[in-house]
Parts: sequence; structure tokens; C-alpha cells
Amino acid sequence: MALEGLPEDSMAGGTPAVAEQERRLRRGLGYWGLTAIGFSNILGSGWLFAAMYAAQTAGPASLVSWVAAGLLSALVALVMVDLGATRPEGGGTVRWPLYASGRLVGTMVGWSVLLSVGGTAAEITAIMQYAAHYLPGLYNGSTLTAAGLGLALALSTVLTALNWFGVRLFARLNNAVSVFKVIMPIVTVAALLASGLHGTGRLTDHGGFAPYGWSACLSALSAGGIVYSVNGFQAPLDFSGEARDPRRTMAPSVLSGIAVSVLLYLGLQFAFLLAVPESLLGHGWQGVDFDSPFGQLALLLNLHWLAALLYADAVVSPGGSAYVGVAIDARHTYALGKNGLLPRWVMRVDTRFGIPHRALALNLAVIVVFLLPFGGWQNIVAVMGDMYLLIYASSTVAAAVFRAATGERPAGRVPGLRWMAPVAFVVSGEFVYWSGWHDLRLALPLVLAGLPLFLLLRRDSATAPLPAELRDGAWLVVYLAGLTLLSWLGGFKGSGRLPQPWDSAAVAVFSLAVFAWAVASGVRQLHRTATA
Repeated sequence: MALEGLPEDSMAGGTPAVAEQERRLRRGLGYWGLTAIGFSNILGSGWLFAAMYAAQTAGPASLVSWVAAGLLSALVALVMVDLGATRPEGGGTVRWPLYASGRLVGTMVGWSVLLSVGGTAAEITAIMQYAAHYLPGLYNGSTLTAAGLGLALALSTVLTALNWFGVRLFARLNNAVSVFKVIMPIVTVAALLASGLHGTGRLTDHGGFAPYGWSACLSALSAGGIVYSVNGFQAPLDFSGEARDPRRTMAPSVLSGIAVSVLLYLGLQFAFLLAVPESLLGHGWQGVDFDSPFGQLALLLNLHWLAALLYADAVVSPGGSAYVGVAIDARHTYALGKNGLLPRWVMRVDTRFGIPHRALALNLAVIVVFLLPFGGWQNIVAVMGDMYLLIYASSTVAAAVFRAATGERPAGRVPGLRWMAPVAFVVSGEFVYWSGWHDLRLALPLVLAGLPLFLLLRRDSATAPLPAELRDGAWLVVYLAGLTLLSWLGGFKGSGRLPQPWDSAAVAVFSLAVFAWAVASGVRQLHRTATA
């Protein structure tokens, strides 16, 4: 039975003040613009570093990790596409969990999104690492120097300024950058394979195809930077409020971005595995270590022209992703203002350009903060990637809640959502778990800090009794606490008390139970809100 008071597209408006700001957004993005946003956000610093980190973690079996990441990401993306197509809204990935699961979940997801702005800092740090080839004073091998930090701050300011003048200008610049970002990986793969130093027997030498065991393929998803490298697929969804026809363009644009990116990543991983000189493999794949993997590899193979192009592209590719990242962060911060997690003045959209200028300015300040305490690319990615994965889990719950609450599948919705949503929730949980205890012991408690933040913020804007709001969102608190405990018990850098593969199976069972609880809580919350 359909739930009265919950029409598909009307939920995006919220309060009259929110609806007024939402109407100021310019709806000028079509298929190509949205696809370029997704692709550019996916193919950033990951292609410059992840092939090496994945090889260190899983050896040649890292190829399997990339295929798995692409398929699993496509599954999660399809569930989230359902939301972007039927409930288009600026910063939708921050808004949908609030609608479906209430203020506690909305606050905790919003807090994790605010923390995940560090992902843009990761792209900027990656640029500094590669630029240090020509300007050694920028990076000392583990952290940015004072000069590197100054240049990183200047670049952050330029990227913010380029986002200031409207979504159409942003899309045109991003389309041009995306073309270059496709060409460079293709040229890199072709040049490395043409070097002809090693045959495909390399894939089974040095311990075999899976020298560190098949479980290492799972570890490589996060520890190797693979999940971080692929997880930009949700970018078009945050621009759904600025899309001309989200029902028609959202699914093909998101899936196209994933497909093209994963194919390029596979080619790069294959070329890296075949091109590493034999002299560097004395200690196996774990002993292969470069500060600038493809650039230094090209120099070792006497491909100086390729090295020059790569060091130039080291600015373009991460810079393009950082450019999109700044735009996405602005939509997130804008949505956090609508949610009430940030002051409402943050959500103001400029009437001339249709851009949330105040959100852009605030994000610049947050990026600066995240550039300060963290070191290299992998250090930032390890924590921030886990923060961002919470969006996937909460969005799959939202899709299932809306489906259960309305009891129908209107035009534009993805078929098979009934079974895809719980599977996507399990996949999201496994992505987090496979990150390993070393990362999760920091990331998950940081997200749980959103609980006291919720209690602090609700004092001035409570719309329901505290016990009811706590019941609505208790599933997320239990979920995060449970994942933390399982991570400590499990075999991914944990204590090993729960061995593989039983640890991953336990995470799957636990996730399914929490998903059922979350959907039931969400439907109850929607019914209460609709009848209030």
C-alpha cells in the first residue's frame, strides 16, 4: 500500500527556505556532462598509485580485485541510481538518509561526509608527490614540506575559484580534462606493453598468481586503494538536482563512468605487472616500492618521453578529480546546511550563477585543515575511503525504505531493487570491513562521534521525542559498533580470533540483520512523519 504524503519528487523540497534555494540550481547537465563528472571523479590519483599498492598487497591477483570492485560498485551504484532518478536533489547522497532514517542517521552520515572532504586533500597531495620530481622541496618522502603545503593551498584556492561561475562552465572544463584523462592511461598502457621486457609468465612467477593468498584480493580492495579509486561513481548523483532529465540519464551516466574507468584500471594494472624490472622483485611484489610508480617505471625502461608526459599528467588527472571533488564537496556542504548539521546560511545558492558559494568557501577551509595533519596519499585514502563508504550503506537503506513505504515502482526506478538493496548493503559493509583493523580502529570511532553531535544539535530543532529519534537511528550505531568489534576479531589485520573466510561471512550475516532492522525503522519513521 502506498504511503500517503510521500510523493516521489516532492521530498526534495523540504522546508520552503530549502525549496527556494533548490530552485536556484541550474539544471543544465545532460548525459555527457554527468558521465564526465563520474569518470573524472573516479580516474584521479588512483591510476597513478593504486596499481603499485594493489600489486604489493595481492600480486598479480590484484587483477581479480579490480574486476570485483567494478562489479560490486556497479551493484551498489544501481541501487543509488534509483534515488537519483526518482528523487533528484543537490547533494542527494546526504539528504536521502535523512529522509529515510531520521535525524540521527542523517547527522552521523553528514558528519562522515564532512570528514570525507579529506579525499579532495588526497588528490591535491598526490599532485604534490608527483610534482616533487621537478621540485624536490615539495615533498620529503612522507609529508608535505612548508613549500609543498603552500603550493597545495594555492591549488585548492584555484580549484575553488574555477567552481565559482556556474555548473555549465564547470561541465565544459571538466569535459575537456576528461578527454585528456582517457588518452594518458591508454598511451601509458600501450608504451609499457610495447617495451616488451617481460611476457605473461610474469603473472605466475614470484610466488604464483596469488602469492599472498586469495584473501589478499579482498585486502587489496581497500588497502591497495582500489575501492577509493573506483568509488567516485556516485558523483553524478550529487548533481541530480542540476540534471536536465535525471530519470533518463542517471543510470547510463553512472554505469558508463564505472565501465570506462575499470577497463582503464585493468589495463594499467596488467601493464604494471609485466613492466616492473626483474631486479626489483627479489623480495616479491611486496618489495616493489616507488614514490611515483609509473613515472619512475618509465624512466627505468628508458621511456623518457612517457615519463615527461606522466609527470605532466600527474597534475591533470588528480587535478581533474580534485576539481570535481571540490564541486561535489560544495553540494555536500550545501546539503548539510539543508539538513541543519551546518548553519542554514551555508545552503544559500547564488542567484546569478546557481552555485552555493558559501559552501564552496567553507569547503576550502576544511580542505586546508585536512592537508595539515596527514602525510602521503595512502595515509589519507585509508581513513577517508572508509568514511565515504557509509554513504553507500545508508543510501541502499534509503532506497529500500522508500520502496517499502510506497509499495510501488514508478517510471525511472531500477528493476530488482528488492533483492539488490540488501546485497548492496552487504557489499558496502564488506568494503568497510576489508579495510582492516588498522584503519577501522580510527575511522569507525570517528564516525560514531556523530552521536554526541546529534544530541548537541537536536536541542534547538527537535521535531520528535528523543526516544523515538534514537530508535529510528539506533541501527546505525549498532552497525558501526558491530563492524568495529568484528574487525578486531577478524583476520584482516585484526586479532585473528575469527579466521577467514568465516569473518567475512559473519559480516555478511550481521549486515543482513541490520539491513532488515534499518528498513523496518525507516518505514516506521516515514509513517510517523507523514501522519504528524
